[in-house]
Amino acid sequence: MTRIPLHQPSDCASPMTTGDFTEPRRMTHIWAPDLVSTTGGIQAFCGHFIKALQSYIPADGARLLIKNDRPDDCAHFAAPYPVNACGHWRSPWRTPRFAWECYRQASREQPQLIIAMHLHFAPLAHLLEQRLGVPYVLMAYGIEAWQNQSRLRRNAWQQAALVLAISRYTRNWLIEEGGLQAEQVQLLTPTFSPEPFSIQAKPARLLQKHGLTAQTPVILTVCRLADGEQYKGYDRIIKGLPQMLRELPNTRYILVGAGPDRPRIEKLAQEMGVHDAVIFAGFVANHELADYYNLCDVFAMPSKAEGFGIVFLEALACGKPVLAGNQDGSRDALADGELGVLVDPDDTAEIAAQLLRLLRREPSQASLFRPEFLRQRTIELFGFAAFQRRLIERLENLLPLHERPLTKA
Repeated sequence: MTRIPLHQPSDCASPMTTGDFTEPRRMTHIWAPDLVSTTGGIQAFCGHFIKALQSYIPADGARLLIKNDRPDDCAHFAAPYPVNACGHWRSPWRTPRFAWECYRQASREQPQLIIAMHLHFAPLAHLLEQRLGVPYVLMAYGIEAWQNQSRLRRNAWQQAALVLAISRYTRNWLIEEGGLQAEQVQLLTPTFSPEPFSIQAKPARLLQKHGLTAQTPVILTVCRLADGEQYKGYDRIIKGLPQMLRELPNTRYILVGAGPDRPRIEKLAQEMGVHDAVIFAGFVANHELADYYNLCDVFAMPSKAEGFGIVFLEALACGKPVLAGNQDGSRDALADGELGVLVDPDDTAEIAAQLLRLLRREPSQASLFRPEFLRQRTIELFGFAAFQRRLIERLENLLPLHERPLTKA
């Protein structure tokens, strides 16, 4: 008898009996925080992850267990798998209900693998491994790894069969600070949907709205303005604006995003004497983001604790030069500088100097000013096909296998 992976022909989808051979049904359970009820990087990643598995795991070979989506939300999610959603349970009952649902379904179906799409699910996965012998895979993004972690969670990370990290920065932290073994943590950089983002002229509507002309030098950052997001580097850009305005007086810095940190940033802009050069665009809906990327001349987010940074890929898909920090997951998003300029995120003078060079189109790396190259290379490195290939390579030794009889001559 030979063993064939799940991504072989779809006649493996249900139990079969041929002579003395029985093909058992093998299940993978996938736990996700949410997929459709909120939007964000983790939600998008989970959606791409599940979509990538659909060509390899048959419709009856997996179950999705979703913590924060409501059952009605999931009815429209494009996945062939049965879904158990707990978003209709109110806090504080939702977390224990989700844990009970995961435990109940695992006890009933005896899955051969659990994929937990958030590190916070690790203790429950570890419990099921102890009770049922089910190995588990964890997904690690970034800030959730290095903030507020208990010994219980870290111990559960260390017992995982595999941890997938979205950047080398996150991977290195898990090994050096989280106590995981190097061979236990593998890299799985995210993908994105390039279709909404394309190379276009600066939108006339936004030029008029913000009092700009097509010749106005524009720097753009897209991020949440939250107290915990100050590592994104927008402070440094504002502090560097006086240096930039001395040489390019018409420069404008557009900050897209809302949150409680906005009053502090507005005060900083006033103190630096650059308030008139900073445009707080506030919340912008997803369908309008491409227009803002096309409005700018440079996209900049010199962060120092970014897990990866999907916004870099979106800006690159619009053909825009990008500036990012050189100490975190931004290095992976910019392919170690192939797709953008990497700077010391703590060096305001360097940030300002490099932004000026980009606005003047001065860097020796001419490819940064070839929009079609930036878009094509970004899709080549981070498009869905590349992501799906990387994912299956990481999981192929862990995905449940179907046993099928040898073909007789």
